[in-house]
Amino acid sequence: QLQLVESGGGLVQPGGSLRLSCVGSGFRLDIYSIGWFRQAPGKEREKMSCINSSGGSTNYLDSVKGRFTISRDNAKSTVYLQMNSLKPEDTAVYYCGIPTGGRCHDARFGSWGQGTQVTVSS
Repeated sequence: QLQLVESGGGLVQPGGSLRLSCVGSGFRLDIYSIGWFRQAPGKEREKMSCINSSGGSTNYLDSVKGRFTISRDNAKSTVYLQMNSLKPEDTAVYYCGIPTGGRCHDARFGSWGQGTQVTVSS
């Protein structure tokens, strides 16, 4: 079963930046679209961004447009989420996932890892 591994979270002050990374546990990500999600305490997991396998197509949740950038380096089999201008409301556990139907617009994603905690606080 495919499982992803997220890293790069941490504690950052408001206005700061973090870069999250997503890799496959024992497999390469090259052929997969990858989505980044987050889940804050007491809230449902929400999709923030997704990138197709070539990196040529991306989409974003409105609330992170202009602040977050998704990218991928298929040579390194890694998908990134660059997060700038972080706000306290960005505090959450961040996950990457693979769409079950293969496309970013799929409603269902899976292959979740353990997530990486992002805390934005002064």
